[in-house]
Amino acid sequence: MMNDNWQGILHQSLTTVDDLVARFGEENIDREAVERAIEKFNLRITPAALAQIKEVGDPFWRQYVPTGEENEVHDGMIDSLDEDADSPVPNLTHRYPDRVLFLVSPVCATYCRFCTRRRKVGDPEKIPLNQFEKAFEYLRQHTEVRDVIMSGGDPFMLSDRRIEFFLSTLRAIPHLEILRIHSRMPSHLPQRITKELCDVIRKYHPVYVNVHFNHPSELTEDAVRALGMLADAGIPLGSQTVLLKGVNDDPAVMKELMQKLVKARVRPYYIYQADVVAGAEHFRTRFEKGIEIIRALRGWTSGLAVPHFVIDAPGGGGKIPILPEYLQSVTENEVILRNYAGDVYHYPLPREPEPALMVCSNGNGNVAHEDQPEMFRGDLVLISGKGKGKGEGKGRTAVHGNGNGKVHGNGNGKLNGNRKAHGNGNGRTNGNGRIAPLELELPFPEEAAGQK
Repeated sequence: MMNDNWQGILHQSLTTVDDLVARFGEENIDREAVERAIEKFNLRITPAALAQIKEVGDPFWRQYVPTGEENEVHDGMIDSLDEDADSPVPNLTHRYPDRVLFLVSPVCATYCRFCTRRRKVGDPEKIPLNQFEKAFEYLRQHTEVRDVIMSGGDPFMLSDRRIEFFLSTLRAIPHLEILRIHSRMPSHLPQRITKELCDVIRKYHPVYVNVHFNHPSELTEDAVRALGMLADAGIPLGSQTVLLKGVNDDPAVMKELMQKLVKARVRPYYIYQADVVAGAEHFRTRFEKGIEIIRALRGWTSGLAVPHFVIDAPGGGGKIPILPEYLQSVTENEVILRNYAGDVYHYPLPREPEPALMVCSNGNGNVAHEDQPEMFRGDLVLISGKGKGKGEGKGRTAVHGNGNGKVHGNGNGKLNGNRKAHGNGNGRTNGNGRIAPLELELPFPEEAAGQK
């Protein structure tokens, strides 16, 4: 049963090394190493997240329990995506042309150990709550922005009143079309998704909510119920997943996750290659693993369940999609493709038309031409001239007329216009000096002369 007292449930979270030792035993917790780890990045595990952990080292332990691996830094960077370099005012990152990232909350219900923004999350001084007006003013001035993504931290850690403040202020800016909220609450604290919250959000549509699920077991009965409440409020739902070693680096696990998300009315959006973040390097896989997972999804399950696999490029390059090599080669005449099952197929490219022949008329029914005075052949015939006989033919070998004798080919030998003429299929025409060519060739010039 869902409990609306989400703040009371949040206070039951595990937050200290002593809590970890009491829960999992001294033999499984390196107290000194964990103390060092949580000095750099907070510890909190909600009851819902804690209930997912069945044994030491399982996918949920790895996501939520700090270990000494976080203290080992090799290639990791503090701000691997260089978000701060693209931050014109506090709490705002403007990297892409028409959208911005807006950090509205410094805290999360559960702190994921692979967090990209671990340099800031959990520290209210680094996501200041008293400088939002600068962000609002920036958005008012920058009319190219049409999409605002509210993140943090987790925006749903804010009160309903505070969430409505953000939604109403942003919605009052005319050029902002889309508002998005990114949250892990349906997984970590599903009780936070209440009727009151849904009623607030529905007032400011279109509002999208992107949730975050990494493993199919996270879609518990409570989580699915929370997602259903959001969907019933008319909120489109997407999901972001991070590819994590020892958590979901298995095609079968990812396939089950994506199918369960679609069943819960959530559209899988991205699978991220784990970022090169200091303190989270032990979660990184080879990028080929992501290719293997997409190859196991594409064609083998519904297209609705196939997200984009992306690398968020270090240094601020943005999200770059990575795909299996379905395109094998391109020749002058065809594209060679390999489908999801590994079979090769050939897609013919459109052929270029034959060079045009020129036919000239002086308007009295006499015809002259270039190159082949006795016969015209080919797919494209261009007819031009002066006076009443002026016209152009475009198409295979037949023409349409429209307006004062001007003609265009449509491949059926029919002409329409102010001076109508209809080809009879044998090179003869009825009308004032107009020409209807045959299906594959034009007649001799003397046969093509129009009747006055």
